[in-house]
Amino acid sequence: QVQLVESGGGFVQPGGSLRLSCAASGFTFKYYTIGWFRQAPGKEREGVSSISGVDTSTYYADSVKGRFTISRDNAKNTVYLQMNSLKPEDTAVYYCATSLNLYGLSSTPDEYDYWGQGTQVTVSS
Repeated sequence: QVQLVESGGGFVQPGGSLRLSCAASGFTFKYYTIGWFRQAPGKEREGVSSISGVDTSTYYADSVKGRFTISRDNAKNTVYLQMNSLKPEDTAVYYCATSLNLYGLSSTPDEYDYWGQGTQVTVSS
């Protein structure tokens, strides 16, 4: 059974950093794309970043490019999202997701079948 568990969220001041983790189980992790998404109150779920299992290529939304870094550790079945220079507009619930039919990069929520429970990130002074 595919399971994804996020951790690492919290409260941080503007300009601060957080590292989110997504621990995966129930599938052959190294082959598949993992995506990070976020959803703020009253807004649609937005693709933040993704990393391919095939060639570890990466995607970043323009809003986080240069500030966020995605990486994966296949030995630990874990994907990380290092978030630096955080802004109040980064405040949201962050989710990781995957699909057993997705090998390339995607920022479209509909292309992902399995989701974690989410972790709250709040950026405020």
